[in-house]
Amino acid sequence: MVAAAAASMISTRAFAANTPPTKARNVVLVHGLFADGSCWTDVIGRLQAAGLNVTSVQNPLTTLPDAVASATRVLDRQDGPTVLVGHSFSGMIVTEAGVHPNVSALVYVAARAPDAGEDYPALAKKYPTPPASAGIVFDGDEGRLTEAAFLKDFAGDVPTEKAKVLYAVQEPFHKELLAGKTTHAAWRSKPSYYAVSTEDRTINPDLERFMAKRMNAKTIELKSSHVSMISHPEEITQLILEAAGQRSS
Repeated sequence: MVAAAAASMISTRAFAANTPPTKARNVVLVHGLFADGSCWTDVIGRLQAAGLNVTSVQNPLTTLPDAVASATRVLDRQDGPTVLVGHSFSGMIVTEAGVHPNVSALVYVAARAPDAGEDYPALAKKYPTPPASAGIVFDGDEGRLTEAAFLKDFAGDVPTEKAKVLYAVQEPFHKELLAGKTTHAAWRSKPSYYAVSTEDRTINPDLERFMAKRMNAKTIELKSSHVSMISHPEEITQLILEAAGQRSS
């Protein structure tokens, strides 16, 4: 019976990944730690030029339920099929909120992609710890990256002047946020896409590859730092357009 259940889950995941994407005109973007909604600016402009309706969620970075609720409220407002896109930590949000009926496809950008109930920190410990982890500092309950870590380990391939602007708008996160676990794994039932950052110093690239392979995602690899939506906005835009059924693979 266990084997049958496992086979059922695998076939469900494969079906979702191999299903042609539903044509969608809505895109909802969610940012992760050390950022705010403006990190998607260069992707937003390109998607809007392609005629899509785009919303960038301002993730509160307080608790996982709060973060999921903020994304769900935006998904509720969409008027049809919607591609849900998450960067970094917000892959947790995509994985949980992605079961929303308006969501037609999921896109993970160098993002966490846990299974339902999975201990993500335990999973991450199976891979070498990325350098950015050492650059996290706390002011009481609030965590952030130091400027040195932000410039080198988070946005290492972004021009320094631009990276310093991004650092200036960095939103602190609450410790409680990191304790949350997903109760759903939307990638088991929704077509999924993943952009691996091969030069990532915030999430181990091999961990990204593992998660992408596990979900049977359509995967691209970019020679990029953690913030590929900033350093490679065209490639990320094209992946989102593919997930939205707006271009052929």
